[in-house]
Amino acid sequence: MDLLDFTGEELYFDQPLSDQVAGLLARAAEGYGSDTAERDLLQAYFLEPENFTVLVALYRYFYYQHRYQDALLIADRVIDITAGLLGITRDWRQLSDTDLAYGVQHSMALMRFYLYALKGAGYLNMRIGDLAEARDRLQKIVDIDTSDRIGAKALLELALEAMDEQRSASMAAA
Repeated sequence: MDLLDFTGEELYFDQPLSDQVAGLLARAAEGYGSDTAERDLLQAYFLEPENFTVLVALYRYFYYQHRYQDALLIADRVIDITAGLLGITRDWRQLSDTDLAYGVQHSMALMRFYLYALKGAGYLNMRIGDLAEARDRLQKIVDIDTSDRIGAKALLELALEAMDEQRSASMAAA
């Protein structure tokens, strides 16, 4: 199945926002780098904790602040929420071709969003030094996205190279 083949579906950013949350997100964007940006984003999150626009804004904020552990928490939250909406396993480790097919039948856009969140989480695991977790997450995507439409294969190769380098360094030090 071609994970690039989707049209006419609602995307995560098409979810409606309350005026209050939209205002908080706008204020956070205007005040990026100030002490108030994070507060506004967190307040938006508490008001609409399952809104993907809010979650993506919070993820990006943490990512660009180099707070990778916090960004990883948000990525995992997105994976969990998206899995629930798609009716697939909430444990990405158990994700199967059947789940992929079922998820695509419900929403190609949400299924892709799920896979991109999983890819992002794999990348974040690399950044925080958890190479085994990065490898596992990225390998899961590569296994089910055989055409590499999500682009996880190159990241998986980087994780595997880093693991090899780490192993070599450990052996040399011993």
